[in-house]
Amino acid sequence: MKRKTRRLWLVVACVAGLGTAAGLTLNAFSSNIVFFMTPSQVAAHPPAPDHTVRLGGMVVAGSVRRELHGETPVNRFDVTDGQAAVTVRYEGILPDLFREGQSVVAVGTAAAGGGFTASEVLAKHDETYMPKEVAEALQKSGKWDPKFGPPPDASSWSSMTARDGRTARGGS
Repeated sequence: MKRKTRRLWLVVACVAGLGTAAGLTLNAFSSNIVFFMTPSQVAAHPPAPDHTVRLGGMVVAGSVRRELHGETPVNRFDVTDGQAAVTVRYEGILPDLFREGQSVVAVGTAAAGGGFTASEVLAKHDETYMPKEVAEALQKSGKWDPKFGPPPDASSWSSMTARDGRTARGGS
């Protein structure tokens, strides 16, 4: 075998090895990626029930319902982005900073019947926090523009959701 041929095979083997390593790495990452979705995106294109997503929005004022199932607290509340609302079911104790009319991110899966089952609820860290994706969704819907001041009052969130049947409501 000539020297040029050996070099060519060495380069081909290195490229194949790097390609295989890159493919395996990307495959490992794809199974761990958690996408952010707003309630209107969940209503339009519900994620697969086995796919974990982060649902972000504002907690609708007056929508929080608390129950006890044995020793376990079960919380249900609606999350909205101003266009649609999704009912979230969470088993466990909500964070201390969880409030109606405040930003929240729920990590979980879509439930049968159009709701959302959260495995984790993350509350805002101060009164000015709003997830970037939620702010963009509110701006796109025309419900809020940051140059005109803070987000709408918490009491108005229940009236900001679509009432024409596009609203994703439900529970598990």
